[in-house]
Amino acid sequence: MISRRKALLAGAVGIVVVGGGGVALAVREKPEPAAPPSVDPQGKMLWRNWSGTQSAYPSLRSAPKTEAELAQALKTAPAPIRPVGAGHSFTALVPTSGTLMTLDQMAGIARWEGDEAVVWTGTRLGALGPALAAKGRAMPNLPDINKQSLGGAIGTGTHGTGTTLKALHGDITALRLATVSGEILDCDATRNAEVFNAARVSMGGLGVITQVRLKTSANRRLHRHVWIEPLADTIAKCEDRWAKHRNYEFYAVPFTDLAANITHDETDLPATPPAPSSDDAFLEALKQLRNLLGFSTPLRKAAAKALLGSTKPEEAVGEGWKLLSTERPVRFNEMEFHLPPESQMAALKAVMAAIETHRKDVFFPIELRRIAADEAWLSPFNGGPRGSVAVHCYYKDDYRFLFDLIQPIFLAHGGRPHWGKLHSLTAPQLSKLYPDWEAFQAVRRRLDPEGRMLNPYLRELFGA
Repeated sequence: MISRRKALLAGAVGIVVVGGGGVALAVREKPEPAAPPSVDPQGKMLWRNWSGTQSAYPSLRSAPKTEAELAQALKTAPAPIRPVGAGHSFTALVPTSGTLMTLDQMAGIARWEGDEAVVWTGTRLGALGPALAAKGRAMPNLPDINKQSLGGAIGTGTHGTGTTLKALHGDITALRLATVSGEILDCDATRNAEVFNAARVSMGGLGVITQVRLKTSANRRLHRHVWIEPLADTIAKCEDRWAKHRNYEFYAVPFTDLAANITHDETDLPATPPAPSSDDAFLEALKQLRNLLGFSTPLRKAAAKALLGSTKPEEAVGEGWKLLSTERPVRFNEMEFHLPPESQMAALKAVMAAIETHRKDVFFPIELRRIAADEAWLSPFNGGPRGSVAVHCYYKDDYRFLFDLIQPIFLAHGGRPHWGKLHSLTAPQLSKLYPDWEAFQAVRRRLDPEGRMLNPYLRELFGA
């Protein structure tokens, strides 16, 4: 969307004329956040999540190759037992002093049942796309990032965008759950139906899901269109675009009055050669504008419009698994809440006003998506469709303002948190947001009465 040369040009403009005089701006990159020691005094190796905010020194690392090995480990391994995928969650779902369990060796498509794929949950989303495509099938939708394991993605309610498209767990028709008793339960709408309703979004709190049966769709090519326009125009037209396009989302860019829009629609056009991602250059330009002109919002907005407002639209055609997810080389921390659709734009406007008034350091775009309803008990989309608003913060910047400044806005507009992203809600608040909260807790207590799957964070989250 913007060349690296233009981004560097933005950084070169280090003199701003103020009242006829020159003011030199000294801009320095912040240092890397301090990292914990790679080994603790007892010789235990460090585990750390993608953004660097969560870490632990588990006493045991488990990598079962079969369901039998996994079931035995759940019975005997030191607690708390926490499954881990790619470490893309920002909340403290994984850290444990007990057992860290990866399902990386339980990956791939186990078998096909008609057009439904039975998939091991250690499979990474980025690997599942081409595996399904080899049979002419695809996942109906994909999230913004495809590095997650399938188990981690469904366990936290991970989603893409599209008014007729569900989150990943919404396309699960059956699953197998290994419990701390060593039992493996087959669950669907008729067999162990309560466990099925609870387990689809359960953050690894009931046991470990080993396999899921997924609905798939035909592997169609999609036409991707990306363009920038004034934010006011995007807000005025977004509902029509969500109704018109298979996939639609937009990014509201603070301190620019601009928005980046992205649509995907099915097409029979021939595939185009893949183009290199320009997202990192776009973010670098926004960071340079923040560093150089953060002292003056009017100057920052004027420079942003001059630099970014006339960028040319991007077009691409390819299979969905190649286009729907994108690379995110620049690390960040994130808070995302899911709101009633009718409250989504009001929440966005309040968030933008709060950031532009109180947080001049923010430069990451704010992502808005729309997700169809499903029936999983702890799904944020249980009971009706939702519109998501995701606020990102550069990994070198202080993100604590998200809890004090942004989260109250989301709660005031009826928001539910994304389970893998930053929030500070606990059982008393969450029980009021989810009608099936107590039903979930009853299943959890029955399957794991001693709380072997619960680390301190989950104990507080579930009120255990």
